[in-house]
Amino acid sequence: MSNSEDFNQTIIAEFRANGGKVGGPFEGTPMVLVHHRGRRSGVERVNPLVAQPVEGGWAVFASKAGAPTHPDWYHNLMAAPATTVEVGDEVLEVVAREATGEERERIWSRQKELSPGFADYEEKAGGRVIPVVVLEPAG
Repeated sequence: MSNSEDFNQTIIAEFRANGGKVGGPFEGTPMVLVHHRGRRSGVERVNPLVAQPVEGGWAVFASKAGAPTHPDWYHNLMAAPATTVEVGDEVLEVVAREATGEERERIWSRQKELSPGFADYEEKAGGRVIPVVVLEPAG
């Protein structure tokens, strides 16, 4: 496992052991566990992601800590948007969609206010527009 996979596994275990709460750098930050299937491998994966509650669901951010490329989970969700998300101690069926236009700007601006590190990620990403993905309950 890579360091990032080890880090994610530690966060996932803490999230599940504490009803969706984690400490350390994520203390008090809303998080969800997003399940997705590798679009090429078919392997199911889980990523712990900072989330912002929004009307009708949760927004997550494909920041990849400001890397120049989008994270794999983003591409996987865009290819297969019907998935599950763990919120607290619940597992919910959701459909992912990318926010655009005014909706994206409103959610993204709010996230930078809530967690200023996201503004740093935006700066590091250079010209890459960081996708905002809205997870809405299925059905």
